[in-house]
Amino acid sequence: MDLKKPSARGGDDKQQIVGDEHSRRNKLSEEDKVRSPICCMMGHIDTGKTKLLDYITGNVQEGEAGGTTQKMGATYLSARNILEKTMELKSDTKLKVPGPLFIDTPGYEFYTNLRSRGLGLCDFAILVVDIMHGLEPQTIECLNLLRMKNTEFIIALNKVDRLYGWRICENAPILEAMKQQTKDVINEFNMRLNEIINQFKEQGLNSELYYKNKEMGETFSIVPTCAISGEGIPDLLLLLVQLTQKTMVEKLITYVDKVQCTVLEVKVMEGYGTTIDVVLVNGELHEGGQIVVCGLQGPIVTTIRALLTPHPIKELHVNGNHVHHEVIKAAECINIIAKDLEHVIVGTALHVVGPDDDIEAIKELVMEDVNSVLSRIDKSGEGVYIQASTLGSLEALLEFLKSPAVKLPVGGIGIGPVQKKDVMKAGVMLERKKEFATILALDVEVTTEARELADEMEVKIFCSDIMYHLFDQYQAYIC
Repeated sequence: MDLKKPSARGGDDKQQIVGDEHSRRNKLSEEDKVRSPICCMMGHIDTGKTKLLDYITGNVQEGEAGGTTQKMGATYLSARNILEKTMELKSDTKLKVPGPLFIDTPGYEFYTNLRSRGLGLCDFAILVVDIMHGLEPQTIECLNLLRMKNTEFIIALNKVDRLYGWRICENAPILEAMKQQTKDVINEFNMRLNEIINQFKEQGLNSELYYKNKEMGETFSIVPTCAISGEGIPDLLLLLVQLTQKTMVEKLITYVDKVQCTVLEVKVMEGYGTTIDVVLVNGELHEGGQIVVCGLQGPIVTTIRALLTPHPIKELHVNGNHVHHEVIKAAECINIIAKDLEHVIVGTALHVVGPDDDIEAIKELVMEDVNSVLSRIDKSGEGVYIQASTLGSLEALLEFLKSPAVKLPVGGIGIGPVQKKDVMKAGVMLERKKEFATILALDVEVTTEARELADEMEVKIFCSDIMYHLFDQYQAYIC
């Protein structure tokens, strides 16, 4: 793959226009000192978070040639896209800030990790609730984290098309869609809505349908949606715009030169090797700049070889997967090409080394989060072994297991897929306390080799996406 900037001539005119869109956003941030707001999609498993985001951003061409789905951690939605999608509401709302950056990953992982550093990644969130199931365990986890961070959020009451007899009204505002429904559908909708409003009350929160909400500051707005056919999506986007402009412009005037950047994902890209996806909340990154990131074996100092971003959603049908940049400003999700990224820990901060910075001090700083977690492992080495996908989720699991209601000692930790070395570490407990010869794996895969070794050694591996379920499995095992 070619890392050179696209030419502005001949057949590459489209590439240049795409690059100009990013330049326009960067210029806006520089001149107006207003960055793109960052929105997290949160909620329980299978509530339709990803499908909802796909519909919002236009990534509905999954499997089609020329489809726009990107394997990045975030997607930018331009102001033009928002205006197009909310046209049917005939609102006179004008977008005074750049379009939002949507983060398509479980929100609680970021919030848990960043809580320890006193930072906030997202400006607001969409809490997705399945109308057929109401509030579920992970919904409540997300809700508690949002309240702890005092983060504004909107409730997307998703899957209204599952109501028996629902008549599809593609991309219609929700009130228009409701007019097309039978009395039976309306009755079921109202019954399920009231149940969910009561569930929120049990959690200490008032909620109401957004078009009936007269106390926006005290009551959280509910927008009924369908991620498949788009009912309610115009309402959701318009409400996001209004929320951003009424309550967040002051917060968004925080574009500063100091870099605030978090690692979203570590992945292998063909032609580039191991790369990292990061979300840049503030500041700017430069090709050729020196960075320091947190690694499993210690701090990693490396140089940025290339900065790549996905093509803007639905701007152009262009060849190639990414746009190359020499400099890029916040807020943006960026793929960084550099050496020695194999052991970077997801959920940790990326630091830029300036000309006058003490690199040794920065190396100590990037390892603070991991050292903090390591300090909470049982000093005797006795305890279960825990594994998680990110530092944030590992920290959350560790806190949960050490809580007074649980009090389960932890003897070792790991981040990423469960491998043979993790099984061997957990196996040390076989000769000391066999009940601790277990691995509690939160939201991670187990390699085939690790599974085979665990069976051979009689080390138990429990897997779940929800920490409470892991503990339930462990309790059932020892009882």
